[in-house]
Amino acid sequence: MKLDKKSFSKELTRYRIDIPGFTAVWLIRIITYAVLLLLFTILGKIFFEGIEIINWEFLTEVPKNNMTEGGIGPAIIGTLGVAFLMILFSVPVGVFAAIYINEYAENNFLTRVVRISVNNLAGTPSIVIGLFGLGFFVLFVGRGIDELLGTGLLFGRPAMLWASATLAVLVLPTIIVATIEALNSVPASQRAAAFGLGASKWQTVRDVVLPQAKPGILTGIILAVSRGVGETAPVLFLGCAFFLPNIPLAYLDLGVFSIPMVNPTEQFMYLSYHIFILATQSTNPTLTIPMQYGTTLVLITITILLNLTAIIFRYKFRQILSDVKKADNL
Repeated sequence: MKLDKKSFSKELTRYRIDIPGFTAVWLIRIITYAVLLLLFTILGKIFFEGIEIINWEFLTEVPKNNMTEGGIGPAIIGTLGVAFLMILFSVPVGVFAAIYINEYAENNFLTRVVRISVNNLAGTPSIVIGLFGLGFFVLFVGRGIDELLGTGLLFGRPAMLWASATLAVLVLPTIIVATIEALNSVPASQRAAAFGLGASKWQTVRDVVLPQAKPGILTGIILAVSRGVGETAPVLFLGCAFFLPNIPLAYLDLGVFSIPMVNPTEQFMYLSYHIFILATQSTNPTLTIPMQYGTTLVLITITILLNLTAIIFRYKFRQILSDVKKADNL
């Protein structure tokens, strides 16, 4: 069989090895495997060193004997309390800000400035966010409330409330960007169909856009929370305590009975800060090494559980949306 010049060139291309492309692919693979190996090595070291000290007493008791014994109960409670308040502060503001930017705001100079500002806030170092929280929330907002209510120095001091608000500022760009991306993933044709059926703007956003964007929004929220839980710098100046013998509690009086809750106006212990203290400020850091690994393992476990929760929520909502679309097609 005779081949013309064009067919002959195609035959040569089929059997010719792309050396640069082949090298680039294998280089990327080697780097990826090296990073994964390093990650699993670190996680394995933390797991096997930390699992030996993990027990119920370690998870519930307070540190003892210069933090070489006891547990991390107050640090776990403080971390969960800060995370809960951070969610209350950041999620409504972040989600509604993203809805306004993406669905209502016109594409003008002011909107572009807002988008650039959100991206710049995401790149701000966490220590700068911490200093901002000290100056704005504690010295300005807190002391202003004290002067207004005449409460002495109740709000105008570092406390869990202001640490949570500062961490909310830190994770706010992540929530906004994730929500905007989730909203953009909903086809514009579905918005047009809702408008064509007489739905208002808010009805379209509430009943058409948000249900389909919910997996992406929840994923962004949980990933933002897991980032905030692992931060140390923003809480250094905002009430994070070196040691607390007792969990600071307040009681919500409901008349018949009282509900104990963590007092947001008091200082608190924090897991990531506690690891820093064990490694650098202990009288004998060598004796605290088991405590360091155990505390690190607990913090990593909380972060992994939050990420797994995001994955599960995303999978469940995608399955629900897929079933709805199949039912509509039928």
